[in-house]
Amino acid sequence: MSGFDLRGLARPVIVAPMAGGPSTPELAAAGSNAGGLGFIAAGYLTADALADRISAARGLTSEPLGVNLFAPQPSAGTPDGIEAYARALAGESDRYGVALGEPRYDDDSWSAKLEVVGDLRPEVVSFTFGLPTAEEISRLRAAGITTVGTVTTPDEARLAVDRGVDALAVQGPAAGGHRGTFDPAAPPATQPLDQLLAEVLAAVDVPVAAAGGLVTAADVAGVVAAGAVAAQLGTAFLLADEAGSSPVHRAALQSAEFTETVVTRAFSGRYARGLRNRFVIEHEEQAPFGYPEIHYLTSPVRKASVAAGDPQATNVWAGTGWRNIRTGSVKDIIGALT
Repeated sequence: MSGFDLRGLARPVIVAPMAGGPSTPELAAAGSNAGGLGFIAAGYLTADALADRISAARGLTSEPLGVNLFAPQPSAGTPDGIEAYARALAGESDRYGVALGEPRYDDDSWSAKLEVVGDLRPEVVSFTFGLPTAEEISRLRAAGITTVGTVTTPDEARLAVDRGVDALAVQGPAAGGHRGTFDPAAPPATQPLDQLLAEVLAAVDVPVAAAGGLVTAADVAGVVAAGAVAAQLGTAFLLADEAGSSPVHRAALQSAEFTETVVTRAFSGRYARGLRNRFVIEHEEQAPFGYPEIHYLTSPVRKASVAAGDPQATNVWAGTGWRNIRTGSVKDIIGALT
């Protein structure tokens, strides 16, 4: 273990990174202050904005902090498929009075963000959507940073450990938000978390955190009893006082109008779980692969939907246990979980 050991948490709870709004410096700091480990989500931020958020969280806690990065990945999209989807979304553009975004590929400022975490040295850096190179992992570890790979299958777990990560976050199929699958075009694994956790623990010899659909004290106790060093929860904190979840997101999570979550690529071109709303119902069958191109294409519509107070055309990410989440401070939520 190169730096901070996840087995040393006072409370075995990791506040999962949730890019796009919910993760704030206040949320991350509160998670760490409560004895768990809070994360800054680097996704969609500029490198400068990431540095600002890490510094802001540092100003709120002297406890360890984590940062999550989107690992570079090839797009599984094709120009024809993306163009066809843009035509299919013309009605959404008209409905909300905005032009669709310009689909483009980028690597989420990977190199610049690696420099930021190398300079500011959060205790933990995790990765999703894939892995850094062995050299990049080695460089982070040499800086005293604990590296964590997000995996969704035993094969991904072996690849991550062979690449040199210190620990794993094993993400089961009930997780909200984007799946961490290495292959963006692969059907998401459906193996239940308890089975996945058992297989990964048998296959590797590094600390393993468990994630995906965990929202109650019984959920946390269950994965810890099964051998996980911590439970990583995101959905459980979407209604926290410190979370940056939009009013539309908060209201939808508490509305009787929504009755199920689904895994969809309609919003981003990559599989992610959220509440089943009108946009998903109308566009899932048309949606192609193509991350981050589809993310940029739909972004203006999603923002306009939120601005209009309408939850029907934006991604309302949530895990399957969303009905059991609670409002309140992070400290109180973690207290209830442990």
